[in-house]
Amino acid sequence: MEIEEINKLGKELMDILDLETSPVAVGLVNDEKDIPEGIQKIGEATRHCQMIDNVRRTGSQFYTTAGDHQCKGGAAVMGLGEMSEKLKSGELYFNLNHFGSLEAAKSTMENIPHVDSYSVKAILYAPLEKANFVPDVVVIVTPPRKVMQLSQAVLHTKGGRINSSFAGKQSLCGDGVALPYLSGEAGVTIGCSGSRKYTQIEDEEMIISVPVDKLQDMVSAAKAMFN
Repeated sequence: MEIEEINKLGKELMDILDLETSPVAVGLVNDEKDIPEGIQKIGEATRHCQMIDNVRRTGSQFYTTAGDHQCKGGAAVMGLGEMSEKLKSGELYFNLNHFGSLEAAKSTMENIPHVDSYSVKAILYAPLEKANFVPDVVVIVTPPRKVMQLSQAVLHTKGGRINSSFAGKQSLCGDGVALPYLSGEAGVTIGCSGSRKYTQIEDEEMIISVPVDKLQDMVSAAKAMFN
């Protein structure tokens, strides 16, 4: 798919569903030489969930490498590094009283979607309607009614079900990017403690993520169903 078509689909999607903020194009780059010209490195270290929120609200676009990610757990599940032992073992969340036992915490962390460690060298972020690259995943933060409509649009052509998988942990990184990237399927997630603490995602919003290969069919279906 050409970049111009990607941008056109982004604009159409916003118009059809009257989205209040932009869908976010996310690209996982395996070699830094593949970072497109004209996209600048982010200016300061921050969290992936904040990056998504900033892009959708302000229209900013940038790329990041491992050192730009303040949340190392988020960076790790997207393939920029390796998860720390404290996070991998569940100790971190157990100590925060998010689980009743260390075993429960560890079991949950073992099931977080995880791109191969160090396989990704950079991550690109842009509003879908302005991106100068073809993304791997499109992340949309919006109220549940519109997540419902987008889910229906995803299934319009071939049917099936949206197989959502989440634990309220590593949400915009593991669920929002790693899961659709690895599975090739759309996913829905609800946010996590970190993403709801450090961003302006509203209580009334949730997240749907779609692999770029499904974008054209989803937008065409949304146009037919809801325009």
